[in-house]
Amino acid sequence: MEACRIFRLAMNDVTYTYGLSAGAGLGLSLKCFQWMPTVEAENSSKLNLRQRFNFVADVVEDVASAVVYIEVKSMRFFNIMPPNGSGFIVRKDGLILTNAHVVMNRTNSVVQIKLQDGRTFSGIVEDIDLKSDLATIRINAQNLPVMKLGSSSDVRPGEWVVAIGSPLSLSNSITCGVISSTRRQSSEIGITNKEMEYLQTDASITFGNSGGPLVNLDGEAIGINCMKIAGGISFAIPIDYAKSFLKRSEQRIVRHNSQIVKLKYAGVTVFSLTPGMLDEMRFGEYHMPEEITSGLLIGKVVSGSPAHISGLKTGDVVTHINSNVVQDVNSIYKALESGKPLNMRIIRNGIFQEIIIIPEDI
Repeated sequence: MEACRIFRLAMNDVTYTYGLSAGAGLGLSLKCFQWMPTVEAENSSKLNLRQRFNFVADVVEDVASAVVYIEVKSMRFFNIMPPNGSGFIVRKDGLILTNAHVVMNRTNSVVQIKLQDGRTFSGIVEDIDLKSDLATIRINAQNLPVMKLGSSSDVRPGEWVVAIGSPLSLSNSITCGVISSTRRQSSEIGITNKEMEYLQTDASITFGNSGGPLVNLDGEAIGINCMKIAGGISFAIPIDYAKSFLKRSEQRIVRHNSQIVKLKYAGVTVFSLTPGMLDEMRFGEYHMPEEITSGLLIGKVVSGSPAHISGLKTGDVVTHINSNVVQDVNSIYKALESGKPLNMRIIRNGIFQEIIIIPEDI
């Protein structure tokens, strides 16, 4: 290496010695150039590293064309930002899977679907399952790219995953992370009416990501992104639940000749209050009265929805619906099924208030 250093210094000199010295110098230079990596070799090495470690980019390239942006536009409230979300194509004849809360909107609304290639279609909500928070949309198109459905039963904690969706209307945004838990019970996150084990991930999921796929490194959807509780704590519905829903939906449509029973819509996302949450609320800004032992926390109110029109706000706590004590989220589902107005007793900043919501058909 000392000889190589001397050679580089000598090459900087403007005077060269010819003859035997030059021959020796030539031999030395050849040996030094053998020691130093070429530019081509360095570039090749970098390329190999990219090919080996850019696995997320490879997954996105394979599956992004099957992910869609969903927007629900009201024909009555033109000055309100429309609810939006994501979904992915599961049949090449135009069947799209998403979350129920993405498309549960009021009457006089239009569902618009935007594909990755820029094409837009009007969508028809074909089926909804409120308890699993899953829905299907149909668009009039053929030969569409389809997302492969994997299996959530063999997913392992620590496995790399990619979340694709449209947060804040930014289509085909990508986040990645790992599976934190494969069997997070619904009761652990305040959802007591569902017998479901969610996939927990630290991949960022926010409004607009809902309904998009959670994909493994084989390019298979293993979950449907559905909610975020805090930074680094997000959840997806396991794809095995979605497969069962798709099968039941197909059978239901055939059996009822595509006539789906009308469901009612309020326009809220709610969480059942756990004992731990209630304890924190009694000493925090909520000023929760001691006598309250159950209820629903309003997590989101959709702009222009019946809940929004009634004056319900994020952070409100619902204690009674139609004079019945609220035990969990099943209470609001039963009230919606009745088709009657929802007379709610709520707590806001420690003060009881009465609010009436007039649900609409989905």
